[in-house]
Amino acid sequence: MTRVLSCGAVIYRKVGGRILFLLLKHTNGNHWSLAKGHTEVGESEVQTATREISEETGLRVKFKPGFREAIRYSPSPGVEKTVVLFLAKSRGKKVRLQKSEISNGIWVELEDCLRLISHKDTAEVLRRAYQFLIED
Repeated sequence: MTRVLSCGAVIYRKVGGRILFLLLKHTNGNHWSLAKGHTEVGESEVQTATREISEETGLRVKFKPGFREAIRYSPSPGVEKTVVLFLAKSRGKKVRLQKSEISNGIWVELEDCLRLISHKDTAEVLRRAYQFLIED
């Protein structure tokens, strides 16, 4: 069994009383998801998430302590993939997309995220992130 680890984050910002999340349209598969990517040798989960967010969006973020979710699935026979997602507040709203991997990026409220997001496991992590933020 080959094990693959990706790390990323639910990226958010607050505008007035609203919480907006960043959704990215990935060119590979043409689906809406979150900023994430494979770990490199010697990186921690948070280091990978920080690097991937910077590469894919150009954003600088601050991680919210206490939130870590893992999604596990098999993308192909003999492969087990784990995606670890943190919660991160964006310091700005201007996104600089990594055009080789990301075709679009939008800031949207939870309801729109849930309509657009391609995988139900990711949608569930978004719901938990929202709950975490409103209870904070």
